[in-house]
Amino acid sequence: MTLKTERTRVKRGNNRATYDREQINAILDSVHFCHIGYLRAGLPFVTPTLQWRDGDYVYWHGSSASSTIRGGRGLPVCVTVATMDGLVLARSAFNHSVNYRAVMLLGDAEPVVDPDAKATALKTMVDILYPGRWDGLRPMTATEIKATGVLRLKITEASCKIRTGGPMDDEADSILPIWAGEIPLQTRLLDPIPDPRNPVGMEAPAHLADIVLGRTAT
Repeated sequence: MTLKTERTRVKRGNNRATYDREQINAILDSVHFCHIGYLRAGLPFVTPTLQWRDGDYVYWHGSSASSTIRGGRGLPVCVTVATMDGLVLARSAFNHSVNYRAVMLLGDAEPVVDPDAKATALKTMVDILYPGRWDGLRPMTATEIKATGVLRLKITEASCKIRTGGPMDDEADSILPIWAGEIPLQTRLLDPIPDPRNPVGMEAPAHLADIVLGRTAT
């Protein structure tokens, strides 16, 4: 399935572009930090937040009173997700680059208004980011759910750009005695640091060890 439209068509560096739904889903599911762009009172705003995907929708949340939530309700938004995977060192400054994966989504943000639907969306977020944790938490109160705004965007228009590999030097530069190559980058989870208010002797739950050992940070 392609998500290419005239608005999402990549014109510069289109050799690195893809509109494949599976590839886009894979990046959305592995990189949860995003930026939401929108207009408010005629001015552009870009807000960093967390996103999570559930089926055909990307969700994000915040305070019901925040500009991120109020500014995006029912309005066109641009959601971008990106991660830098490496520094690429060439033999000329011009050909230096970075390896990356990036997704851009366009569409109209929809508020999730029904309290039960909102609670379900928030549970999905916790289950995705912290597998195994929701069932051990204190249940959210009605006041907390009301104070939390949730927006979603249907994935219908999107583009993805990916760069991998080493430098792309000019052929004439390849014989120069200058080191070139790639320095990989990785974000990883470290051992949990307990809250000092935890009961004495309380060990971290097993699901935290599974998170740390099973995946890199996003």
